[in-house]
Amino acid sequence: MRSVFVFPPGERSVTAALLDRSVPGQREPWILDGVLYIDIDDEETGFLFSDWDPEDVAGLATAVGHRPAWAVQIDVSGRVYGIAEVHRAVALLLANGGVTVDDHSAHPWTLREIVSGAVVEGRRFFRPRFTPPGWHGR
Repeated sequence: MRSVFVFPPGERSVTAALLDRSVPGQREPWILDGVLYIDIDDEETGFLFSDWDPEDVAGLATAVGHRPAWAVQIDVSGRVYGIAEVHRAVALLLANGGVTVDDHSAHPWTLREIVSGAVVEGRRFFRPRFTPPGWHGR
């Protein structure tokens, strides 16, 4: 499984309510499109930042303006490439600002960068440097 961490602005409860409306009848995890497993994690009761490099957490805090206390974690099934599904979920969660970090770089991506196809350190958001054979990306 691959993971994306989304740091939306505002309160955790507002984001949970948005997910409840977008994926009715599910909660923790919310399963979107049958391939995205979405949960909210924090440092106090969960594992947020437990396996992050300290300099990556510091870079995120700089981008956000503070060290986030919680995040939306999106795990992507290994059965699919998942680019389109992740982009839809991130667009929903970052519609009012915030940033996201994927498995391929520590860069805090804004929705504007993702939508524009920006390349940072030779990569686009949620795209490995090399595409596996047979994957065409949706």
